[in-house]
Amino acid sequence: MKILIQPQKAGTYKILYFDGRNTRGSGFVELSDTPRGPRPTRYRVKWGQKREYRHTPSKEFVAQLRESEVLMTQKDMPFETFLADFQVRAGSVRVCRMCLLDDKVTELSDQNMVQFGKGERICMDCGRRELRREVAHIGRLGRDGIAHLENLLDQFRNLDRVLSMLQPDKVSMAAALFDKLEPHPVMTTAPLDELPLPRQFKESCGVTRLMPAQQLAVEAGLLFGKDLLVVAATASGKTFIGEMAGLKNYIEGRGRTLFLVPLVALANQKYERFTERYSKLARTGLLTGVSRLNLPETRKVADRNPQAPILVGTYEGVDNMIRRGEKMKNIATVIIDEVQMLEDRDRGHRLDGMIARLKYLCPQAQFLYLSATIGSPRVLAKKLNCTLVQYDERPVGLERYLIFCERKQKIPTIKQMTTEEYKRTSTKGFRGQTIIFTNARARCHTIAEALGQRAAAYHAGLTAKERRDVESRFLGGKLMAVVTTAALGAGVDFPASQVIFDALAMGREWLSVQEFNQMAGRAGRPDFHDLGRVVILAEPGGSYSRESPGTEEEIAIRLLKGQMEEVAPVHDIEASSEEYVANAVACDGEEAEINRISGMMVGSMEPVLPDLVAHRLVEKRGTKLVMTPLARVMAEHFIGLERLLEIIRLTKVMTDPVEIIAELESEDVQKEKKDPRAKGTPPAVPQRAPAQVSGQKQKRRAKR
Repeated sequence: MKILIQPQKAGTYKILYFDGRNTRGSGFVELSDTPRGPRPTRYRVKWGQKREYRHTPSKEFVAQLRESEVLMTQKDMPFETFLADFQVRAGSVRVCRMCLLDDKVTELSDQNMVQFGKGERICMDCGRRELRREVAHIGRLGRDGIAHLENLLDQFRNLDRVLSMLQPDKVSMAAALFDKLEPHPVMTTAPLDELPLPRQFKESCGVTRLMPAQQLAVEAGLLFGKDLLVVAATASGKTFIGEMAGLKNYIEGRGRTLFLVPLVALANQKYERFTERYSKLARTGLLTGVSRLNLPETRKVADRNPQAPILVGTYEGVDNMIRRGEKMKNIATVIIDEVQMLEDRDRGHRLDGMIARLKYLCPQAQFLYLSATIGSPRVLAKKLNCTLVQYDERPVGLERYLIFCERKQKIPTIKQMTTEEYKRTSTKGFRGQTIIFTNARARCHTIAEALGQRAAAYHAGLTAKERRDVESRFLGGKLMAVVTTAALGAGVDFPASQVIFDALAMGREWLSVQEFNQMAGRAGRPDFHDLGRVVILAEPGGSYSRESPGTEEEIAIRLLKGQMEEVAPVHDIEASSEEYVANAVACDGEEAEINRISGMMVGSMEPVLPDLVAHRLVEKRGTKLVMTPLARVMAEHFIGLERLLEIIRLTKVMTDPVEIIAELESEDVQKEKKDPRAKGTPPAVPQRAPAQVSGQKQKRRAKR
């Protein structure tokens, strides 16, 4: 048995009798000065589970001291003198003070010790207990958030440092560091002169040596017509992979190049890049959808010829041509940028169908699929019938930080971090700049205005001229930050050193691991920066929708730890019917060919033909399906069966087109409230009051 001596107030000592961590008894003893020296005068003890202390002769205490190993929590001259007089030797030990309050003995070591307060040390168990007690005051931190703080406590062994995570005004970046992705040494690559590329291309492209991902693509057969899925980090040179194949095929007479992207802003940027580089080799055209063709700010800027040798377009812009019956002749190279959009809940089925239709219409073309982040890329490569080229290493290190932050504290924290980042200059001579992702356009402007003149909002609601102005100012280093919506996470190329997440939602739905990694990967560019930083400001208990489970700090940890899932979309009846009629247009209604195109899609389709026939949208005539004008409207205007039937129903009770559109919009909002993942429903529609209904409209509804 061991006896632990803990000095209390002057002349009083707490005594614990223990064996290992099991306390067998406890008591108190008082020392008084006598002519012979300090001696015990009052000794009280209780054993086992007894509640009351029993006064005991002090000679029993002395006997117990002589029979046991005596340990002292700190030096105390009177007690040490008393022990020496009775020839009792005592050692010293560090124990957890908080355990002693519960009559428990926990010896402290470097493995189980936590710093708490000014110089105090407690055990890990008590540290976790104190952490939970402090977190309980917040009342909204979820299980994952608490587990993360406990992991930090185990890592830092400093309770105050971990608790500062809950106070952004006091948090240090070292305490907020979640993990760090180390940079990888750049592999040896070939100079461009050694590659079998046309001389004119080498003179125009402005590149002298390949980057690693480009080298791997060349080794996989890029310049010999191989179809490739290229998965590599942002700024790894994926666009140039498409340029090499596309321009080589065009110059050598095989045909034109299609370069397809998900966003108008990104299409504009690629168009300007290709026009600047290759205007002497080939004309570049821009196709971003019918609704954009006659905008004043773009009418005189872009070449809109859909037959241009290099055609840059959005998915929907090019797909609309196919849905209207364009056969896409003389295409030698098709580049699908941001192919991870196959998993997008609203547009994924359209990208899936467009790829299949292009494969059918351009069977000799070389297909290149580009992505920075994608789940199970080998499986997707097999589904796309192409070769995988994967380069996981980052040429620039990436630090990822997690800070728990109340919503009202987010903007001041963002302002501080963007200002500090802008003061830094990399060894390449570039200032630190920040991309701030949030979940709504209005929030973009709120944050940008709070940051001042060196920040700007950037989203699809701006005009093309306004977006180009922001892009040029950012590229010129005149802006310290752009504030954008999560929807542009896979979009425009902003060379930022820091990415801050003001929100982890896209509209009212949480980001997926794939979307998050895509956005976070935009931090740190090899030609600009020495290090990339990703900062998540997670609101404890924060949520954007009752239908989306989880709280922001829980989602943050899942995203940081998460693994991306396999790209395996399942297209519902609405999506399947839309793609089926689009496939029918592409092959002039031959049923066997429609099924062949559908079979080339990555996702699974619902059997929709019986429904289309039942509603007299298509008619079977032998091996061919004859489409009605309404079926062609479905294809050309990206409408599924359910939505078309609703439109038909509304036209029977309403005559004003504006009223019909308002009704459809209202139904979309209601549908989204019930099912935020509903296909065809914009994910970022804000909640709003219903529109005023005219008396005439009320009468129509009453008749229905």
